[in-house]
Amino acid sequence: MQTLEARHTAARMLLTCGTIAGPLYVALGALQMLIRPGFDPARNDLSLLSNGNLGWIQVANFIAAGVLVIAGAAGVRQVLHGGPGGSWGPVLPGLYGLGLMGGGLFSADPMNGFPPGTPAGAPVDPTVHGFMHILSGAIGFLGLGAACSVFARRFAALGQRGWAACSIITGAVFLAAFFGIAMGSQQGGATLVFVTVAFTIAVLLAWSWVSLIAAKFSRGLSNGGQA
Repeated sequence: MQTLEARHTAARMLLTCGTIAGPLYVALGALQMLIRPGFDPARNDLSLLSNGNLGWIQVANFIAAGVLVIAGAAGVRQVLHGGPGGSWGPVLPGLYGLGLMGGGLFSADPMNGFPPGTPAGAPVDPTVHGFMHILSGAIGFLGLGAACSVFARRFAALGQRGWAACSIITGAVFLAAFFGIAMGSQQGGATLVFVTVAFTIAVLLAWSWVSLIAAKFSRGLSNGGQA
């Protein structure tokens, strides 16, 4: 049987995976923006980087981030076991990780001028891969939005109002931006720019929340208690 310290060490390693998932995903995304000709962050979301000769980088980015998030969720499970949020707290971030992996396995259809040569607007006849990418994203994003709600209730019950408010705001902004990009990406002009930039900001906020939550629980274990 593992000792308590051994279990805490294993949990901290898993939570470290969750902590680095966001920075890794964002860093690789930012790098691709610089090296991929024709990519316009005001009109194209990161999913479109899965297309083209260097598309494998974003595919790997999706899958690696998904694996790290799932590992982090496993660490959360060890921390929350038997406590507030212990049932759904680990499951819902894990669902987000699965959605990320699905987003990598099923690439988004080219659209809005990327890769170069692609017509403006959304594809007239979406492919199966494109549909599955959207479905994977929807499952993952809904999972993360629900996770924010679960953790908000946990933090509120513990009197941690700042963390509770942060979780509620993150979930609300993230889900609103997802539905905005789902509907507005087929538009052009200022609408497309607005929903794309808003979605990028929401993704950065969500990744920050994922990493901070994992780091918070890891610190709690290091201090000998739950966060």
